[in-house]
Amino acid sequence: MIPGQLNTVMMSGDCFLRVDILTTLNSSKKNMIIILCIVFVCMLLLCLRLGWIQVVKGSEYSELAVEQQTSDTTIEAKRGVIYDTNGNELAISVTCYTVWVRPSSVKTGDTEQEQNESVENVASQLSEILEMDYDEVMESVTKEQSLVKIKKDVDKETADAIREADLAGVEISESTKRSYPLGAFASHTLGTVSDDNEGISGLELQYNTYLSGISGRWINYTDSNGNGLSYGKETYYQAEDGYSIVTTIDEVIQHYTEKAIAQVQEDTSADRVMAIVMDPETGDILAMAQTPEFDLNDPKTPLDEEEQEKLENMTDEEKTEYWNKMWRNSLISDVYEPGSTFKLITTAIALEEDIADVDSTYTCTGSITVSGQTLHCWRSENPHGTQTLKEAVGNSCNPVFASLALKIGIEKFYDYLGTFGITGTTGIDFPGEATAILQSEESAGDVGLATIGYGQGIAVTPIQLITAISSFGNEGKMMKPRLVKEIQDSDGNTVQTFDTEVARQTVSEETAEEVCEIMQYAVEEGGVGNAAVEGYSVGGKTGTANKAKDDGSGYSDDTYSSCIAMAPMDDPQVAVLLIVDSPQGVKYGSTTAAPGVQQILSDTLSYLNISPDQESESEDEDETVEVPDVVGENVSEAIGILAGDSLSYDLNEEAAEEDDFIVTKQYPAAGTEVKKGSKIYLYN
Repeated sequence: MIPGQLNTVMMSGDCFLRVDILTTLNSSKKNMIIILCIVFVCMLLLCLRLGWIQVVKGSEYSELAVEQQTSDTTIEAKRGVIYDTNGNELAISVTCYTVWVRPSSVKTGDTEQEQNESVENVASQLSEILEMDYDEVMESVTKEQSLVKIKKDVDKETADAIREADLAGVEISESTKRSYPLGAFASHTLGTVSDDNEGISGLELQYNTYLSGISGRWINYTDSNGNGLSYGKETYYQAEDGYSIVTTIDEVIQHYTEKAIAQVQEDTSADRVMAIVMDPETGDILAMAQTPEFDLNDPKTPLDEEEQEKLENMTDEEKTEYWNKMWRNSLISDVYEPGSTFKLITTAIALEEDIADVDSTYTCTGSITVSGQTLHCWRSENPHGTQTLKEAVGNSCNPVFASLALKIGIEKFYDYLGTFGITGTTGIDFPGEATAILQSEESAGDVGLATIGYGQGIAVTPIQLITAISSFGNEGKMMKPRLVKEIQDSDGNTVQTFDTEVARQTVSEETAEEVCEIMQYAVEEGGVGNAAVEGYSVGGKTGTANKAKDDGSGYSDDTYSSCIAMAPMDDPQVAVLLIVDSPQGVKYGSTTAAPGVQQILSDTLSYLNISPDQESESEDEDETVEVPDVVGENVSEAIGILAGDSLSYDLNEEAAEEDDFIVTKQYPAAGTEVKKGSKIYLYN
């Protein structure tokens, strides 16, 4: 190749090189522009996203952050106390503790083995201290939750033991729990509360607004492990404790009543026994009890073991129905046929309307025919013959009261039923009060009116009957019954009172006195002698009525046997109604219910220091003694001390056979003045 040609080639190659460089530079420039564009677009998208988060969604995410970092703990208000009329505590709130675990904080240590050992240690110690199954606790402490409840209602001793163990991730919170010092005492009246301390039955429900108080709050800022953050202001709102209520229930009289109905149930093998004790002058309910009772501290568990087994095999729906029935206060929420006790109301109407007087005479032939239908006397084979109105009440003669009702007339009779509160409710401060079951005036007819006259074909609530009959012991003034007389704050200051209230005048004072005279005759000369209390004038009436069948097809052989009585009759201060549901064997109210009424009246009159109004056979029986203090004594010593003061005793015989029976409570309390021979109840 000649030199000229070589130079030409070299020049040509340099040109090609320059072209390649320019091409490369142009390509890189385009790539850079593309990259810059991509970066710009990404930054623009990020800016838009950031703007969306901070501007559009800013408030929402801010709220979520606050929620995550804010610990808002409810401070439970202390539920108010329920007192008896003398200030004794029937329901209180006690401090209890709940054990919590934060699973993320339980795993301490740098290695997986150390973390597993930490979890096992926490589960092991918790299960031992709390007496829980290890596997159950292990499952809880390993859950994927921020906070897990291990056990609630832990006592202080157990809580202190957990604190001393200093377990990682374990926390203890303080709360309150409803407690009933006397267990099943007045269970159907006091009622129950839920796990959240909200009233669900009885007085706990009726006065829940007063008792519950207002919960407080503790607001602070924490991380996911519950540790406090350096920023954020802690806020604490103090809880306001609930008000306390002072009931009209007298703890001692309630104990007397519960003991009496338990004895009646044992003696009669009845399905249940119920009783109300009322002050006729005020309408105050001094005691209200029924069997079977239940432990308020464990309201979902029946006291009877057979019933417990039955409950375990029920469906959830059946259990709910069972519990509602078990908690139901039948003295207010259920009705029953009063039988011959209702004859007192028929008598009062006849006297008030001048259709009869105390000495009016009637002839019983064993039956009465009404609109072609024969209504029999209970002594149809051996009629009562000629008798006065007073004697007719004592004899409980059905035809006499059927004829009286017919003479009164259905319109007038029903007007009086309204006056006595039978067609409405009493207005007692208790949830779920029922109304009477009564035929309409149009459908009742003469036969219906005649049977109502002697207490059949009508169903009333026990609270209705005792409220109406008590008016006779209060000069004809029927009081509105009440269970609570006062509301107090946590310092014991009275914030509200519920005064006694006259519902209406049922009959004149003169008629009321005549009915009281007839009631006293029924006890002293009639068939209510088992309700008599030595030294006191007692008036009363018994009743026996067959129970209606559930399917409405008529009446069964089971009965409601009852007795209502007042004392002392010159100034009645105590009225008692006792009802025996389906007694076995002898079913007459004079045999089944009257002895229980006598026991309640005897104990109560003595406890209230109501002086006898009749001469006693022995002067020593009028003497009173001061009840000695036997709390803390062995039962044998306690009995000896009581015997030295001429006092009798009552206790659980099975428990008394135990060597370690120590008296922990007595009723009446030490220092109470009672009549010699009075019964003192001992409990361990």
